[in-house]
Amino acid sequence: MLLAGLCTVDVVQRVTELPAPGEKVQSLSVDVAAGGPATNAAVAAAALGAEATLLTVLGAHPLAALARADLEAHGVRLIDLAPGLPDPPPVSAVAVRDRDGERTVVSRNARDRTFLGKVPSFGASGADVVLVDGHYPEVALTVARAAKAAGVPVVLDAGSWKPVLDELLPLVDVAACSAHFSAPEPGLHQRGVPTVITTAGPGPVRWSTADGSSGEVPVPAVEARDTLGAGDVWHGALAVAVAREPTVADRIRFANEVAAERVRQVGPRSWPAAIAGRNRK
Repeated sequence: MLLAGLCTVDVVQRVTELPAPGEKVQSLSVDVAAGGPATNAAVAAAALGAEATLLTVLGAHPLAALARADLEAHGVRLIDLAPGLPDPPPVSAVAVRDRDGERTVVSRNARDRTFLGKVPSFGASGADVVLVDGHYPEVALTVARAAKAAGVPVVLDAGSWKPVLDELLPLVDVAACSAHFSAPEPGLHQRGVPTVITTAGPGPVRWSTADGSSGEVPVPAVEARDTLGAGDVWHGALAVAVAREPTVADRIRFANEVAAERVRQVGPRSWPAAIAGRNRK
């Protein structure tokens, strides 16, 4: 499986209450882990037994070593498109409320982050599925085009509208959208996307296909302890399920179960071991 997109360094502090403006609070714990949509999806895919390769821009800054070590520890193969880039990687400052797992995130993501050279033309024939998050437009387009040419399904993590989606959507087989995702007309099916899925937090996940089929799949009711990265984990599980499960509803059901297990776990890297038992071959 090939996952292409953002890799950040997440500094995660668990707190009794999220701080108000101007307030200083003492954290209950501090963790540092690699983050970002494609990155957390890659960690989830690896935990579920897939051979996960992450294609991203990380660089040579000392902070990048933290992300590299985390990915290696969790079985994710890294392809860094800019291994000599001296700039620091994107850093996310995260606060997670202890009583319900609610979180706040401050991050610049990949904005204004550039790298020298062109993206190599990666053949996707060795992957059974490709996931892109659109944070590096040239990377997403190159990977999606290669996958399309090789007949490999492309899953899009559509958290928010990005200009690259005008070109990217016709290459996508499954667009998995957040509840806040909004696209300008025409709709995603009219743009050539065969399957559109929309998540809604704890609410049912809705899906539709270009042939007119549709439905929804309930989300398991759980006590949420930590919601950080839950959507990313859901997307990683969905990508795994695209290669293993026969129907849209089955794929969503599997992703829902994995994401529910993630939110039960406290911390940015407590969950891979917990979801590994849900591996389906």
